[in-house]
Amino acid sequence: MDAHELLELARDIAREAGALAVRRRLEGVEIAATKSAVADIVTAADREVEALIRRRLAEERPGDGFLGEESGAERGSTEVTWVVDPIDGTVNYAYGIPHFAVSIAAVAGEPVPAEWMPLVGVVFDPSHDELFHAVRGGGAWLGGQRLAVSGPSAAGALLATGFGYDPATHEGDLARVRRVMPLARDLRRAGAASLDLAYVAAGRLDGYFERGLHPWDHAAGGLLVTEAGGTLGGEPHGAPGRDMTIAAGAELFEQITRAVYR
Repeated sequence: MDAHELLELARDIAREAGALAVRRRLEGVEIAATKSAVADIVTAADREVEALIRRRLAEERPGDGFLGEESGAERGSTEVTWVVDPIDGTVNYAYGIPHFAVSIAAVAGEPVPAEWMPLVGVVFDPSHDELFHAVRGGGAWLGGQRLAVSGPSAAGALLATGFGYDPATHEGDLARVRRVMPLARDLRRAGAASLDLAYVAAGRLDGYFERGLHPWDHAAGGLLVTEAGGTLGGEPHGAPGRDMTIAAGAELFEQITRAVYR
């Protein structure tokens, strides 16, 4: 297994998938279903883009496993599993807000964040033609620019977060924001976790925290953060997950963690 070959495949497929998503957005968005709550939507394009990604991966690497937001999990016969969010930021996408991404990661081991070893991560923003990518041990990159996490200034940290779709969780989310705000110069809530993580890796954000993420939300972006010199963690078991995901430089990571769990 050559991780750089996995990266090239992921990059090619992400660009193809992003182009399809943009075409379908221009044609008009069809809401196909809802998931965890009425606000948690799936578009027909989500399903079509994931089907394209899954087909292309099966053509090139038929033995690999797959874990996708829309079509679920399938174990493979190799040590590699692809973890895919076809359109991260679906609500933005449906509303015509140009802030969504195709997220593709390759991991080794069990497709569980606390147990897998990330190998490759690609986050492609087709609206701005920005492709963030990382290979384990090879750094994080945006095109030919190597990325590095930033640290807060004297004015505080520029932080990002997100809120769950279930209104019953909003009170807890807002309470968490109140605890973290003393660290912040300002807060962003842009609506695409993979891009929040890519922006932490690129130093466009100092840190990020959010409850409720699934593996496909952070698999690629998390590797970008760690390969850019940042720290990634959360819960359960100290790994990013449904209970909490936190990403930042080491010092700020500890500060956010203390505030989140205070």
